[in-house]
Amino acid sequence: QVQLVESGGGLVQAGGSLRLSCVASGSIFRINTMGWYRQAPGKQRELVAAITSGGSTNYADSVKGRFTISRDNAKNTVYLQMNSLKPEDTAVYYCNSPTGRPPSYWSWGQGTQVTVSS
Repeated sequence: QVQLVESGGGLVQAGGSLRLSCVASGSIFRINTMGWYRQAPGKQRELVAAITSGGSTNYADSVKGRFTISRDNAKNTVYLQMNSLKPEDTAVYYCNSPTGRPPSYWSWGQGTQVTVSS
């Protein structure tokens, strides 16, 4: 069973930056698409950004131009660089690997809290 550990969240003022990291156990990491998700209070979890094993990326419209997803397969780690943060980015951020349609996921980690103050 793959385990996911997210880190790097915190409290930041609007306009600031954070870099999130997610380490995944298991050797299958390098062949999987990885995604960053977020869930704000009272809202459903949403996909923020994804990166394929080959490095292709896609982003939610709300974060395009501000967030950058990357991965280091040698370290089983996926990153999310978040710039120009806005209060509406406040949420718990998770990583996971969507597989199939409808997607199935590994067990969710604990996530990392990002709070953006205005």
